[in-house]
Order: sequence, then structure tokens, then C-alpha cells
Amino acid sequence: MGLTDLLAIRVVSASAKRVEATMPITPDVLQPFGFVHGGATLALLETAASAGATFEVDLERERPFGVDVQVRHRKPGCEGMLRAVAELEREEPSRAGGVKQFWNVAAYDDEGDVVSEGVIMAKIVPLARLAEKERERNQAR
Repeated sequence: MGLTDLLAIRVVSASAKRVEATMPITPDVLQPFGFVHGGATLALLETAASAGATFEVDLERERPFGVDVQVRHRKPGCEGMLRAVAELEREEPSRAGGVKQFWNVAAYDDEGDVVSEGVIMAKIVPLARLAEKERERNQAR
């Protein structure tokens, strides 16, 4: 069981350019004052962006990672369902190998109001690069 299971996040539609996911607002995702915890909303948004990043990844050769999150919380959520939308803005080659993807993300409440929005950068990293980094860490020990 992972974080997405704990938060009951479900990807409801996915393509290489657009993903929608949902998360119910339950007592488990509220902060002490009764509003959705920002970290839970970030987990929802990053799950949506990561699902999109994974869509065209060759898992035999590479892995996607969320590497930068720039999100602004605009409105508190209290009840109902949050719906996340992640849309691929652009891709760029990474200097260290692989590809960087920039995903515009937004979480909406049941009324359609934006709860949180921003950009999440995902990096598609070749497994060979990950193995190289692991060797470097082991040698440094």
C-alpha cells in the first residue's frame, strides 16, 4: 500500500498530455483546523503529473521522478471531492541526460473553484544514469 492508496487517490483518465485524478476529502486528509492539508493536495497534484509522465516512459529503460513543485494554495477545501488536472506544457532535454517535463496542475473542488494550482516538473531518468549515481554513492561510503 502506498501514499496514493492511503489518500484514496484515483486516476480517472490519463493520456500523455492530460491526466485527471480525484481524492475524497475525508477526516484523514484534514489539518487540525478542518481544512484539507496542503500536503495532501500536493500529493494529489503530483500523482496526476507523475501518471502523465509515466504514460510514455519505457520502464525497462527509464523512470519518472517529480523533481520540482511550485504550487500555490488559493482556497481551502473542507468536504466533498478534489479533482486534479495535469496538462503537459512542454518537454526539454536535461543536461544530465533524460527529459524534463513541465506539467500545469490544478486542483478543483466540487463547485469547480481552484483550490491549488501551479507547475510540477518531472524528470525522466535513464536507468543507466540511476545505476551510475548509485555506484558513486557506494564508492563515497
